[in-house]
Amino acid sequence: MAREQFQTLTEPMYYILLALTEECCGVDIMEKVRQISGERVRVGPGTLYAMLAKFEDNGIIRRTAEEGRRKSYIITKHGMDMLMEEYGRLKTMVSDGEQMLGNGALVPDVDGRN
Repeated sequence: MAREQFQTLTEPMYYILLALTEECCGVDIMEKVRQISGERVRVGPGTLYAMLAKFEDNGIIRRTAEEGRRKSYIITKHGMDMLMEEYGRLKTMVSDGEQMLGNGALVPDVDGRN
């Protein structure tokens, strides 16, 4: 069921899982997402905690510690398999794009001429 719900990952999902390849808490996840993405992707608390709950419910991550309101998580093997599958999918898309666009191929403009 989890694979159907998470057939492809959104950018925030992908970066959250990347961040969770090391154990960390919510605030640290938000910071790591910003760092890993070069400040391009930012995840707010509402989005983050909703995603963490869905990921945890589907066995994609697991809680490793809880101290008061501070909860730490890490990716599971199932989650790592999903992350690696998505990584492979993204690499294939980039490769396909390079074949079509990166080799100097002409791209038609809006009225269909090269």
